[in-house]
Amino acid sequence: MIFIKTPQEIEEFKVAGSLSKAVLRRAGRMVRPGVTTREIDQVVESFIRLHGATPGFKGLYGFPASICSSVNEEIVHGIPSERVLVDGDIISIDTGATIGGWVGDNAWTFYVGTPSAEWQGLCEVTLDCLKAGIAQAVPGNHIGDIGFAVQSLAERHGYGVVREYVGHGVGHVMHEDPNVPNFGKRGRGVRLQVGMVLAIEPMITLGTYKNHTLANGWTVVTNDGSPAAHYENTVAITKDGPVILTQDSEGPWCPFQGGV
Repeated sequence: MIFIKTPQEIEEFKVAGSLSKAVLRRAGRMVRPGVTTREIDQVVESFIRLHGATPGFKGLYGFPASICSSVNEEIVHGIPSERVLVDGDIISIDTGATIGGWVGDNAWTFYVGTPSAEWQGLCEVTLDCLKAGIAQAVPGNHIGDIGFAVQSLAERHGYGVVREYVGHGVGHVMHEDPNVPNFGKRGRGVRLQVGMVLAIEPMITLGTYKNHTLANGWTVVTNDGSPAAHYENTVAITKDGPVILTQDSEGPWCPFQGGV
């Protein structure tokens, strides 16, 4: 079932969205060579709880942490650990906060030091894919319009578009209908209506989009070991166009570079 939010509910939702962006920004400021992904997770959980919220991910379907920390070839659902970040890595951090009965959800891929120009290009195009997808989130369009915008831009640059993991509706729980694939055809799928709230999240790879899950049951990696990037915002569909709910006083975006 697709839940339509009222204008008042969307205003309430902005509190969770703003905090979730602040949480993501706090995580990104820790990203630098020598830091472990577990250290980032611990700081994020404390930050969320200090602001009177609960981590949106911890315990969700049994996930053990407050962030998904996916490094290099890891696409999504990386579990924080004692892994030390090194210069040249990229790390996708997916996190969010639940407050006031609403769930914020957002992700960003940060540079650790200075990755190669090729890897930076992947990140830049994936962010452009997110912006292209959001631009299609208008009343009267279809889910397929969002997917088509993401897929066509990524594939124009020769990148892979992950099929198995998609965006989704979001509201009082993290995952609601409808699914929001990063591929599709114009004019296909669910028709977008005022009051829908969607997490739009391109997951794009430098090589093959084919992937598998590691033995821990969570971490998804590319089959060929190529890097992946992941960007996400929670977006409300309004009569005036898409409104990004996951934005704080600094806006809806984060820097690529960690540690800033």
